[in-house]
Amino acid sequence: AYRDETVFWTKRVDEDVRVEASDLVFAGYGVVAPEYYWNDYEGLDVAGKTVVILVNDPGFAVKEDVFFGGEAMTYYGRWTYKYEEAARQGAAGAIIVHETEPAAYPWSVVEGGWTGPQLDLQRPDEGASRSAFEGWITLDTARSLFAAAGMDFDAEKAAALSPSFSPKPLGDLTVDAVLKTGFTKTETANVAARIEGSERPDEHILYMAHWDHLGRNFSGEDQISNGAADNATGTAAILEIAEAFAWKGVRPLRSVLFLAVTAEESGLLGSAYFAEDPLVPLADIVAGINIDMMLPLGPTKDIKVYGYGASELEPILEIIAKSRGKYVRPDPEPEKGFFYRSDHISLAKKGVPMIYPDTGVDAVEGGEAAGLAFSKAFVAERYHQPSDEYDESWNLDGMIEDVEIFHELGRRIAFSDQWPNWYETAEFRTLRDAQREGRE
Repeated sequence: AYRDETVFWTKRVDEDVRVEASDLVFAGYGVVAPEYYWNDYEGLDVAGKTVVILVNDPGFAVKEDVFFGGEAMTYYGRWTYKYEEAARQGAAGAIIVHETEPAAYPWSVVEGGWTGPQLDLQRPDEGASRSAFEGWITLDTARSLFAAAGMDFDAEKAAALSPSFSPKPLGDLTVDAVLKTGFTKTETANVAARIEGSERPDEHILYMAHWDHLGRNFSGEDQISNGAADNATGTAAILEIAEAFAWKGVRPLRSVLFLAVTAEESGLLGSAYFAEDPLVPLADIVAGINIDMMLPLGPTKDIKVYGYGASELEPILEIIAKSRGKYVRPDPEPEKGFFYRSDHISLAKKGVPMIYPDTGVDAVEGGEAAGLAFSKAFVAERYHQPSDEYDESWNLDGMIEDVEIFHELGRRIAFSDQWPNWYETAEFRTLRDAQREGRE
């Protein structure tokens, strides 16, 4: 049943996409990661077949650093990677099994985000290199599917946790699919503004946030997902920070670039476009600060950093936060992979040092218990729902404190000659070193 049990789509610009008698194959986590000595496709030719894939990565299930990043999600756990890898392997179709805890969001997010009109960048091959169809199924549907193949889903999921896992067919089950698709080519925009530096105008500090949301994509009386927290808050923040830089009256030594990107909710498309066709050379972006979905929790004692331990931007933030009576903390839920789920990753994957700070969880009133409960309730009741609307009861005091700190972080770098880099252990350090080679 579409929406209730499954969602599916095609990235191919083709009005009539067909898959006939495609064998179903369980491909574990659908990961090929040489650095972790892991290959779920080893010995398998999936050309013309449809792979069924688990969400997240093996480290989440084991919760030990022996596999991948332990409980902290790696990029291999992201749904974007899994569909890309299935396409590289030649699969006709790719189906991810949804589970709320490892996905970090309920089925309603999948249903709301992947039904109705979808956006994609115009690809040179018009999507021909992608699998014919991609989709999700619910956990209950997966269990029924495996049972129909004479297999036990939970047992097969456990077997997929071994590096020696071998993919296996789901009995004699096959897929037939016909996707009738209509297309409209349209334009959307990243919106940029720049304050030119007084001494080193070619060196840039980047502030970014995404201005889009899901729009009218729900049934019922209230159909519009406005995205007040996600991400009108971040968009408002970079506007305020831009105004603060301009209001000071003294131009920074380096230029400051403000970028409101589009189509984040459709797969980070606006930031991906910018990363491929940047307004300034990526090597000349000194550092970037991404602001996405600040919650109206009120004042907190902390600032949260997703992907903490990655870059030399963190000590600078810690000094500023301490001067304001706050402390910086790692993401308390690294297993949810938030570091890989917002626009900064499009730049990070190209080498640009990026930081993704956010409102903390250690609330001044109520402590961590209150902060975590507030965040959990928002995700369950408002995230990617029509209920993500502004309310006059919102306590904006915490947001104001944090936005002032984010402004000061960029300001300190903009008025300095520092070139913060990724730490040696970060996966993007080699890219940045190569990007900057011969420029300093």
